[in-house]
Amino acid sequence: MYGKAVAPEYQGALTDLSVNSSLADVLDLGTAELRRAERDGAHAEAARSGLAVAEAHRRLGQVEDADRAWKASYRAGRAAGDGGAMAWALWSGGTLARQRGAFAWARRLLGLAADLGERSGERLVRDYALAGLAETGRIQGDHEEVRRLHEQLLAEARRRGEARHTVWALEGIAQIHRNAGEFDRAFALFEEAAEIAERADDRRGHAWALRGLADIVSARDGDTGRALALLSRAETTCRAMRLSSALAYNHKMRANVLYRAARYAEARDRYREALAEFEAMGEARGTALARLGLTKSLARLGRDRAETAAELDALAHELERIGLRHARRMVSAAQEEFGLTAAEADAARRAPAGPR
Repeated sequence: MYGKAVAPEYQGALTDLSVNSSLADVLDLGTAELRRAERDGAHAEAARSGLAVAEAHRRLGQVEDADRAWKASYRAGRAAGDGGAMAWALWSGGTLARQRGAFAWARRLLGLAADLGERSGERLVRDYALAGLAETGRIQGDHEEVRRLHEQLLAEARRRGEARHTVWALEGIAQIHRNAGEFDRAFALFEEAAEIAERADDRRGHAWALRGLADIVSARDGDTGRALALLSRAETTCRAMRLSSALAYNHKMRANVLYRAARYAEARDRYREALAEFEAMGEARGTALARLGLTKSLARLGRDRAETAAELDALAHELERIGLRHARRMVSAAQEEFGLTAAEADAARRAPAGPR
């Protein structure tokens, strides 16, 4: 039913690159093609190769380089009068904005990408942009709002036999079910995503699906060993492809699994590792989630109660500021978990948070 996964963001002279190409190779080849196109005044090719450069930088966690690259790709596309190339550049910029926690800007750029893709006849970038809007809403916690869009995109991907987008949509819907506590349904969807990704040789999608399965196996079944084994399989792929963001989320999930197993010292160390990784790439959501896990682990290891209250209160305000509503609810759950009262939270607001 599904063909081999492809990477439509690798365009122009880079169309032979695989979805599983090393990001270091993508960056090297893309940069060489970009320099050649710029030297020859080939604006359309500069836009297309620049897109690959932007995406390689983003996935490697090099956010400032990624920001410069997508903007340069957009300018080159505009100079060439290539609406499709401009739409792809906007998609890359919107995806980067989401990664950095600028959700309103992400929605703006992705909406523009979808509209421009539609008008320029490049339906695939329109679909990618809509998928980006759906993922942005899901990450922020607007589950009911984006569930229908996820399901619409899943149906379209299934109809066209697009493995990569099918896997993405399945994983997004699975995460919505998981966040609602519907573990069995989430597990089935993650399992289907893993199977399709493996058959289609989509190693990135497979690694994310394994992470989702590990989460369910840990939260639903309490099977720590199996969960850690699944994460180790996914980590091998993340390291081989240098998937910085996916690797950081893998480490954060490993910490979650250890925390659930009451292995708090190990969880603390893994949360610290993930936190450093997220901060290095400017990944706002991952940073917040790792901070939350680290705070909970330190509390279980005997950290001063007032310091825990202060850190959770500061984190709650930060999540309110950037619009991560689902993560904000997780902070509220943590405050309840440790029995922190309203008076303690009020005191925390007047006192600086202790060291991490």
